Amino acid sequence: MNEAKPYVLDLSEVGSGDVALVGGKCASLGELFRELTLQGVRAVDGFSTTSHAYELLLETDGLRKRLQKLLKGLDVNDIEKLASVGEQARALMLETPFPKEVEAAILDAYERLGKRIGKRSFEVAVRSSATAEDLPDASFAGQQDTILNVRGDSKLIEACHQCYASLWTDRAISYRTTKGFDHFEVALSIGVQPMVRSDAACSGVMFTLDTESGFRDVVVINGAWGLGEAIVQGMATPDEWIVYKPTLKQGFRPIITRKLGVKEVKMVFADDDTGTQVREVVESQRKRLCLAGFEVLQLADWACKIEDHYSKNAGKPTPMDIEWAKDGVTGELFILQARPETVHTQKRENYIETYELTGVHGAPLTSGVAVGERIGSGNAHVLHDAAKLASFKQGDILVTTQTDPAWEPIMKKAAAIVTERGGRTCHSAIISRELGIPCIVGTGDATEKIKNGSPITVSCAEGDVGNVYYGKIDFKVKRQKITSDARPKTQVLMNVGDPDHAFSVSRLPNDGVGLARLEFIINNHIGIHPMALVNYPNLRNRGDVETIANRISEEDPKEFFVRSLAEGIGRIAAAFYPKPVIVRMSDFKSNEYAMLLGGREFEPVEENPMIGFRGASRYYDDRYKAGFRLECLALLRAREDMGLTNIKPMIPFCRTVEEGERVIALMAEYGLVQGENELEIYAMCELPSNVVFADEFLEVFDGYSIGSNDLTQLALGLDRDSEMVAHLFDERNGAVEKMIAMAIDAAIRKGKKIGICGQAPSDYPEFAEFLVKRGINSISLNPDTVIQTTRHILETEKALAQSAKTQ
Repeated sequence: MNEAKPYVLDLSEVGSGDVALVGGKCASLGELFRELTLQGVRAVDGFSTTSHAYELLLETDGLRKRLQKLLKGLDVNDIEKLASVGEQARALMLETPFPKEVEAAILDAYERLGKRIGKRSFEVAVRSSATAEDLPDASFAGQQDTILNVRGDSKLIEACHQCYASLWTDRAISYRTTKGFDHFEVALSIGVQPMVRSDAACSGVMFTLDTESGFRDVVVINGAWGLGEAIVQGMATPDEWIVYKPTLKQGFRPIITRKLGVKEVKMVFADDDTGTQVREVVESQRKRLCLAGFEVLQLADWACKIEDHYSKNAGKPTPMDIEWAKDGVTGELFILQARPETVHTQKRENYIETYELTGVHGAPLTSGVAVGERIGSGNAHVLHDAAKLASFKQGDILVTTQTDPAWEPIMKKAAAIVTERGGRTCHSAIISRELGIPCIVGTGDATEKIKNGSPITVSCAEGDVGNVYYGKIDFKVKRQKITSDARPKTQVLMNVGDPDHAFSVSRLPNDGVGLARLEFIINNHIGIHPMALVNYPNLRNRGDVETIANRISEEDPKEFFVRSLAEGIGRIAAAFYPKPVIVRMSDFKSNEYAMLLGGREFEPVEENPMIGFRGASRYYDDRYKAGFRLECLALLRAREDMGLTNIKPMIPFCRTVEEGERVIALMAEYGLVQGENELEIYAMCELPSNVVFADEFLEVFDGYSIGSNDLTQLALGLDRDSEMVAHLFDERNGAVEKMIAMAIDAAIRKGKKIGICGQAPSDYPEFAEFLVKRGINSISLNPDTVIQTTRHILETEKALAQSAKTQ
């Protein structure tokens, strides 16, 4: 080896400052192995070739000049010409003899590595590492090849030669040109590491931010059976977990989301003991998460340490994109590589963009995992074969099974992307985020359900589930500028029901959540009546038993409810932590509860459910008491296990003071003890009795939240669902305003907090002005009215202050 210009370095000799020498990936691998292992992160040993080795190859037989001649005048938008040039460039690389000096250095390093790990002729991963890779504004991830399960001297040199040639794939040539990089200013190095036997276990990818909203306080982990390439290439729809970083660092167990992926296939070692192959995953494995909870928390802890390390080195917050694997032989977890995240890190947006469908549409043609929160429409272009990319037109919607880097030249032409396989960290998802286009992955049947050439709309604006509709559906885009205006004395909270949108709306200027409805989570994320789960499998309707069995899989039915509800609540609470999040306990009416799976068996048929068996009266009744216990256990888990003590339960439709005392005693029996661990329990002020006996109610509860919808209908004696008297429904009616004023006055007398969470302050600025003048503590608004109403509140407070000075 030329000592002045080394061709190979062990990873222990490489650090983050050596990008120009070993490329971004290998510099990161060296940093991980050399620095992060000291912090308890289990990284993998190995070695890297240097840029000197690549330069020597380019000088062999005039290779550089031949490549320059071949690439001159290339238009990368000409797909056919790009493919031809790319093929010729790779052929030139492979035809050029591999420099003997480089070969000797690689084999010597392979032998030394074997001695360090106690093995001979062992399988390794051969990973490409470009000198322009993993930059803040250009990731280059996946542009060059990684070759897995390589064993023996001759196979190793052959794999290294292939890696060098992969610098000239069509997608790599196109990407460099698009990003403005000179082809010959980018060199390639090769990282070689022992294989972690994840072929016998699982592997995946994790990000230290939410990949859709950019929310910085979570770790998102994807995992599937077998080698990680199946996830990266979008072959398998993975399991997903989201872990909240701040309370994880405090020692809690804040897994706030877990989703079971289909995990259709897995990549394993080939039968001939070299290379890899893809196999179908057996049904029992598909129905099981590939990681245990403690392993998820271990990976999240390592992700935090890696992010903290790189952030310290960079002198600024640096979210990370990390690959991990579990060894099926030893059972150990490993970190394979880490690089800076490049999509959200580069955004400098000071606004929130909200997409909403406004046109009429039918049922979805297909659904999958939403990537981003945008909407796009165009003509469907169903493609099964990468060889036919040239037929793709600008503005078409790409519909295919899965994508890999070879598809990138046409992906930048697409109005949207829909795939049958993959998760939020697969190739399709990563590239669509970078391009800023909507994408739905993991549909399972898109190429069957969507007709080639048909007009379709791809909507990622309806939560975590993305939908594809027939036709070009009208939609609107609303931009809300995020300002650093002064905060009003009156707290501005938000009404947030959907956990899937919580991370996004938390960016708005706010003081917390004034109303988080359990009903939304129960209805959309659980869908089963709590008492049906309590009594499962002893239900009269055997069809319900079968449906519930399929939905809960092998999980205990009561645990399914508690876990799902705790995670939904936890995701909202985490989005706003440490600001208060007021969670209203379930307030379904009996007719609404009956619509849940298994619900009809447990619900009465009432003439007027609006003022019937609802709210607090249900909680201590034997017909629902066991269901309320599950609700309490979910809140307890979110507070105690996840560390989200900003959660404050609120009791709806509490008719009498005695009923309030009874409910609070029952909550204590189920572990939610008022006053312990900063637990406050609020009540809805939505009945005339809540106003008339406000002083007495506020002896029992820690605060009030005015429900102006129910208070209005009960004060005026009308059914708000009746179109015949709907014209009389008005929160600004004098009788209603007088009752609200009485409630505020009582709270001020008792020194208790009082807010409002009804619709009126969002709809009527003058009503919000009335509340501020009366001295209300907080106003909870729909997210789309927060900025506008906050400014109006500031103006009102300023006017009141000026008026007070002149008196």
